[in-house]
Amino acid sequence: DYANLQKENEIVRVSPTEVAVGDLIIVKPGERVPLDGKIMEGSSLVDTSALTGETVPRRVQAGEEILSGFINTSGLLLVEVTKEYGQSTIAKILDLVQNAGSKKAPTENFITKFARYYTPVVVAIAAILALVPPLIIPGAVFAEWLYRALVFLVISCPCALVISIPLGFFSGIGGASRNGVLVKGGNYLEALNNVEAVVFDKTGTMTKGVFKVTALHPVGGFQEKELLQYAAWAETFSTHPIAQSILELYGEKVSADKIESYEEIAGCGVKVSVDGKTILAGKRTLMAEAGISVEEQEKTGTVVHVAVDGQYVGAVVISDEIKEDSRQALEGLKNLGVRKLVMLTGDNKTTAAQVAKELGVEEFYAELLPQEKVEQIEKIYENKGKGNLVFVGDGINDAPVLARADVGVAMGGLGSDAAIEAADVVIMNDQPSKLVTAMQIARRTKKIVWQNITLALIVKAVVLILGAGGIATMWEAVFADVGVALLAIFNATRVMRV
Repeated sequence: DYANLQKENEIVRVSPTEVAVGDLIIVKPGERVPLDGKIMEGSSLVDTSALTGETVPRRVQAGEEILSGFINTSGLLLVEVTKEYGQSTIAKILDLVQNAGSKKAPTENFITKFARYYTPVVVAIAAILALVPPLIIPGAVFAEWLYRALVFLVISCPCALVISIPLGFFSGIGGASRNGVLVKGGNYLEALNNVEAVVFDKTGTMTKGVFKVTALHPVGGFQEKELLQYAAWAETFSTHPIAQSILELYGEKVSADKIESYEEIAGCGVKVSVDGKTILAGKRTLMAEAGISVEEQEKTGTVVHVAVDGQYVGAVVISDEIKEDSRQALEGLKNLGVRKLVMLTGDNKTTAAQVAKELGVEEFYAELLPQEKVEQIEKIYENKGKGNLVFVGDGINDAPVLARADVGVAMGGLGSDAAIEAADVVIMNDQPSKLVTAMQIARRTKKIVWQNITLALIVKAVVLILGAGGIATMWEAVFADVGVALLAIFNATRVMRV
């Protein structure tokens, strides 16, 4: 990140750590706010979803506080810094990531522990096999027992075991990669085998993070087409994402010549004159200020009220759209035996309840700040069994939770760098159903790895006994070592074909 530091006659791009309290910085459209501060000049819409989970951009203006991590989407802002970088909101969240990461239990490596005891034991047995029998068995020939010991050593070489386990996981990781899922290590792939609970963020994870008109509610004899037309005329010059969703649904180009006057009322809506008609479009407060009564309806999402010449026309409801495969993902998780599905969001309770209902999720928690999400995860930990907890998220506010979970899954396309850095698994194409794919690959990987372990141990055990008894020759020993290793390699590559 960087900050545009305003000096006497120039603007210098510097690291946020070099900016002091009281300095002035410029935040251009499209840039992330690097430090906490107070807006001195300008107004704009800021995307706060990375910190709060709120889907609707918020209007800010001179005199208001602005937090690091917000994204400036439209106007130019002059900001006076109120906190150093180390004390800023974004720095505190990143610190949460580090603290949460220290609580994660390390995954034990089976092959390392096994080889630690296996190798010295078989070497000692081979030495005993070569030296002891010639000393205690009458007529025993040292060369014969030395040969048996060498056969024993060749057979007992742990190549097949050492190769089969990591290669199986490498193949699993490769198979996941081919399916658009980046797994950062074999231990995380192994952890996906035993998942008891999946907790997911709403915005940008189960929903697209973009706006769409979901309902039109005309009143007073007006038709939906008329309501949409008036709303589109009112929003013609607006750059707000909500306005763009209305214009996209309207689908017709509005001639600028039709707009006789245009006034944007900060934080409330717009007022325009079109063909001699005065159109108001915006929040309930805009209607109230104009003395227009609004029809009460239970609506989920952001509501844009529309009035023409003082008469209420109706309401346009805009909501974040649920991803096409979100329901499929949840059904797939249930089929895989996941017992607990929970949704966390910083969005309002009404919207969260509606999304949870559409997804078929019974347990959800709304209006959560980043630290409250971590606290909620801790509560879920206390009530779960021996299975692992998986968290799926995308924003910076999800990064501490991603680090705290047994397996953190980040949505790569819309996700923040901090979330992806904290995550153990990254879904590159933002499809929640890919988590089901990753778990299926993890289970297939585990199955093949244990097939290789079983094959290697059984073949080696049989040939070891035969070798010690002088029945197996060096050829059988070579097969038990190299042959089994090759079979394990070929078997491991089957994971790639998932």
